[in-house]
Amino acid sequence: MYAVIKTGGKQYKVAAEDTITIEILKASAGDTVVFPDVLMLGGDAGITLGAPFVAGASVAGEVLQQKRGPKVISFKKRRRQNSKRKRGHRQDLMVVRIAEILTDGAKPSKAASAKKPAAEKTAAAKPAKLADLPAEGGKLDTSNLSLISGVGPTIEKKLRAAGITSWEQIASWTEADLEAKDKELALRGRAKREEWVEQARELLAGKPPRAKADQAEQKSGEDW
Repeated sequence: MYAVIKTGGKQYKVAAEDTITIEILKASAGDTVVFPDVLMLGGDAGITLGAPFVAGASVAGEVLQQKRGPKVISFKKRRRQNSKRKRGHRQDLMVVRIAEILTDGAKPSKAASAKKPAAEKTAAAKPAKLADLPAEGGKLDTSNLSLISGVGPTIEKKLRAAGITSWEQIASWTEADLEAKDKELALRGRAKREEWVEQARELLAGKPPRAKADQAEQKSGEDW
């Protein structure tokens, strides 16, 4: 049996045990979500079309993870007006495993709606500290410089080319080091203004990154 559901302004053809990526909903990893907008049902008994939705039909699924989509760049330029604008966007997404397709107003079964044990759910929903996200060998990965707010891909390349590859190195900078690195790497005062030294020390102490985007990167466990 399969169904066509509508969520986030898009339509998806799904069957039990399928995994789909949709726009984010108000749910956490391990939660059960129900999609009530079923446009069509299909199976051995034939096809049932909704008008616009199939009465009493719904689809239940389990949230596997939340993530962000690829970066999309929007660039607008007005010629001869000295005007241009560049903006980036990454869509918040959610990965869902389809548990079952329900008809005649049925509710999700206990197996589909069962939630993880409290301790397991807390650990999954709150990898708040970097200590909970170890690198290889169980050690803290202090080489992810992009978790420091103000360090983008271009600046990270400059830092690594200058031999600066860890939080410990930045955390040990003095005022004189800040001035020297600012001139050497043409940072234009960014390191002092963005408090890189304080941020590096906070990360080493196990505190989450300051920027929300960096917190999402930390939560994913990947280096964006």
